Amino acid sequence: MKPLVTFIFGLTSFFIFVSLFTETVAEKDGVYIVYMGAAPKTKGSLRHDHAQLLSSLLKRNKNALVRSYKNGFSGFAARLSAEEAHSIAQRAGVVSVFPDPVLELHTTRSWDFLNYQTSVVIDSNPNSNSNSTSNDSGAIIGILDTGIWPESESFNDKAMGPIPSRWNGTCAKAQDFNTSNCNKKIIGARSYEDDETSVIKYQSPRDMVGHGTHVASTAAGSEVQGVSYYGLAEGTAKGGSPGSRIAMYRVCSPNNGCRGSSILAAFDDAIADGVDVLSLSLGAPSFFKPQITDDPIALGAFHAVQHGITVVCSAGNDGPDPGTVVNAAPWIVTVAASTIDRAFESDVVLGDNTVIKGEGINFANIQKSPVYPIVYGKSAKKKDADVNDSRNCNTNSLDQELVKGKIVVCENLDKTYANEHMDEVKQLGGIGVVLIDYDSKGMASSFGTFPMTVISSEDGPKVLSYINSTKNPVATILRTTSPTKYTPAPIIAYFSSRGPSTIPKNILKPDIAAPGVNILAAWMGNDTAEAPEGKDPPLYNLISGTSMACPHVSGIAATVKSKNPTWSPSAIRSAIMTTANQINNLKAPITTEKGVAATPYDFGAGEVSPTGPLQPGLVYETTAIDYLNFLCHHGYNITTIKTIANAIPDGFTCPKESSIDLISNINYPSIAITNFNEKAGRKVNRTLTNVAGDGNSVYTVTIDSPANLDVKVVPNKLQFTKNGDKSSYEVSFSAANPLKEDVFGSIAWSNGKYKVRSPFAVSSKRDN
Repeated sequence: MKPLVTFIFGLTSFFIFVSLFTETVAEKDGVYIVYMGAAPKTKGSLRHDHAQLLSSLLKRNKNALVRSYKNGFSGFAARLSAEEAHSIAQRAGVVSVFPDPVLELHTTRSWDFLNYQTSVVIDSNPNSNSNSTSNDSGAIIGILDTGIWPESESFNDKAMGPIPSRWNGTCAKAQDFNTSNCNKKIIGARSYEDDETSVIKYQSPRDMVGHGTHVASTAAGSEVQGVSYYGLAEGTAKGGSPGSRIAMYRVCSPNNGCRGSSILAAFDDAIADGVDVLSLSLGAPSFFKPQITDDPIALGAFHAVQHGITVVCSAGNDGPDPGTVVNAAPWIVTVAASTIDRAFESDVVLGDNTVIKGEGINFANIQKSPVYPIVYGKSAKKKDADVNDSRNCNTNSLDQELVKGKIVVCENLDKTYANEHMDEVKQLGGIGVVLIDYDSKGMASSFGTFPMTVISSEDGPKVLSYINSTKNPVATILRTTSPTKYTPAPIIAYFSSRGPSTIPKNILKPDIAAPGVNILAAWMGNDTAEAPEGKDPPLYNLISGTSMACPHVSGIAATVKSKNPTWSPSAIRSAIMTTANQINNLKAPITTEKGVAATPYDFGAGEVSPTGPLQPGLVYETTAIDYLNFLCHHGYNITTIKTIANAIPDGFTCPKESSIDLISNINYPSIAITNFNEKAGRKVNRTLTNVAGDGNSVYTVTIDSPANLDVKVVPNKLQFTKNGDKSSYEVSFSAANPLKEDVFGSIAWSNGKYKVRSPFAVSSKRDN
């Protein structure tokens, strides 16, 4: 069965939902990915066993090969029968063979808000070891997405210096894309052909969806003043690292989703091209979590990190259910989504002059006075319709005579998209919709010129009470405004996928949160579908998703890399995590959409700081040995690991007592423990590296732990004298009684100037 891809377009959000049916190796014919681990040391050449397999394959079928991987890792994608796939999986040197999956996209003011939120003061003269420059122009961000719209002003290269000499990439030619579309901002653009079986093919780096353009400009767009979405959210658009360069790898197409074989090809090319950061706002849906050796993103990211590239991925849009986070491999920076302090307010005014706050983007041209009849969907139901269907305003549930000319109050009991309620009421002649929906709080959907707004479940009864107590109830819906300094902010977005991670649970994911709700950024210039009636296509668009959160962190990672070019991907991740914020703009703990305090399962280490990571003081270096031990503890044997990894230190073997529980002990900036037994307790070790320069400095620990968990750190002081000095500590967890639920806390080291904070999560549940 082929993947079913459904595209849902909206002005405030864009998602690709994929019904993904992946069979085991022996179940179907089609395109398979044959993953063979590390590439040979000679760049661009094939391993002998790789070359032999390809030769044998092409002799049987000269058209079988889809693409070959040889720069960052070895392997190929090919059209195989189920029998051939099963046979190849048994060959020496082959790590895994799996069907080519189709993954999904995880679809201005945000940077001003982040800078306002951060309380970190940056030295005007940081230590000389940071290798800082006056401009962050050294970093190259590779983006795997839907392509790019190069004509956007956000990609102008004014005042940018020469392209870095280490750049080895290319600017692809296509019917609608020329090398002249690249400049000193967009320095690379590649696309990957759709599969031959595709009905509609698209082979160009040009963005025909909008998503890639939006992501690229959020990460590294040039500063553009006076932009807005038709007058809303007006201000200056800029990326997180406006001096960085962009290399676009179009791996997703409007008709065929994001193929795993294309994603691996883009990783392979990006490694050879010389990018510093890779940003992926896409991933598997939460119901399909492949093993690491069957996951194109986890595999590609592993090899990219081995080549010194920081890989940042979105956490997914399947929240708020627990255990939905994806892209959770420990070498990936996994990003959750949060709101900013800007609202899109469209209020409801009732006939008694009560004003109910609503959210939504509409450019309705109706009277501000409450003169329009208003009716509850339940009261306008068809005789033979289900009551709950009419409350939802579902298709064929409402009586047209009772809806025509009225504002209709609908409820989102089925948690469907707001626009579906609008479409039903609109076609029946209704003139507006008030939707009662708690979960979408903070995320404004766009309704064009139709009068529609979304109110909370707390305010819903007020509207219904007015309708029921008034003989001829009337109301109006006000046109949208976009006030700032909205409180509280940030809030973790309801759609943001949550931990705990399940592959495995002993890595705490997501790592960090960043703005991902109603983000204004560049858009493709020919999208008439996104334009309200009578308007030109938008040059900048407002959309939501962890897709939007991811490039915020990618931009920060690029800035950190440009200021500290010798730092490893794990040092950059540590700097981002340990300097995060946990407090909102009311000076209270950051909350979820339900108003309860967020936990590390919601936002990892907290809300990202754009400046704190530049000078973190200390970092947790997750070494190559840590990742190898992770693979051992995850159940892979030493033979497989030696095939996967680019370089194995002499004498390395898997620990004799490898187990999932020991994953907690890799040198990660956070701590996750499962299968906790209060009688036995648990101990983990961590090592910190000084990056604050030479000079004697003593850090003292502070522990924030719940009352039912005893946490001890030994030693409680760490001393550093030189840049690069390392110092280790041990954390002991114990409890007097069994834990009834997962508990959270943090360990923070401070010398009075820097604070290095690590969250922890402890669970008595076993990891399955």
